[in-house]
Amino acid sequence: MLTVAVLISGTGSNLRALLEAARHPDFPARVIVVGADREAEGLAHAEEFGIPSFTVPWHEHESREAWGEELGRQLDVWRPDLVVLSGLMRLLPASLVARYSPRLINTHPAYLPEFPGAHGVRDALAAGVTQTGASVIVVDDGVDTGPILAQERVQIRADDTEHSLHERIKPVERRLLIDVVRGIATGDVSLDPAP
Repeated sequence: MLTVAVLISGTGSNLRALLEAARHPDFPARVIVVGADREAEGLAHAEEFGIPSFTVPWHEHESREAWGEELGRQLDVWRPDLVVLSGLMRLLPASLVARYSPRLINTHPAYLPEFPGAHGVRDALAAGVTQTGASVIVVDDGVDTGPILAQERVQIRADDTEHSLHERIKPVERRLLIDVVRGIATGDVSLDPAP
């Protein structure tokens, strides 16, 4: 059984989808802990599902490195097989990435390498393209530059706003995340980069 830690910053909609998938007996992974960089709304999902949680507030640390060290200490208590960044809106320090990668994955609301960064949906609309997408990647030292594990296109409608487009991307993102976690657990998805 693959053990998973999930890190969030916000409402945790991807977390909830993963928790719902994992409660099925045939799902080969279990969320064992949820962490956040603030008092995030999504921590309520962990409580509802009886999953332990922790918070490592960003503002209580003097640097990204110091925050990452404490985050790493918290994760090390649980020794997860996989760490999922699910809406964590902080860049992890390189030392923490090095410690967990490639067992560290992230979702992104764009068809990478198109539109990396914190505003992928807004950037796609601003570019005037007709499609964007969702991706699940291995986290590396760059910003949304790691190996792509899964992705899918989403069409952009003429009347789309940032909100409406993001709402249509989210279900795709959730499905891809669940499929990737399942695939990692069964060995159908490899975290090792291709030679």
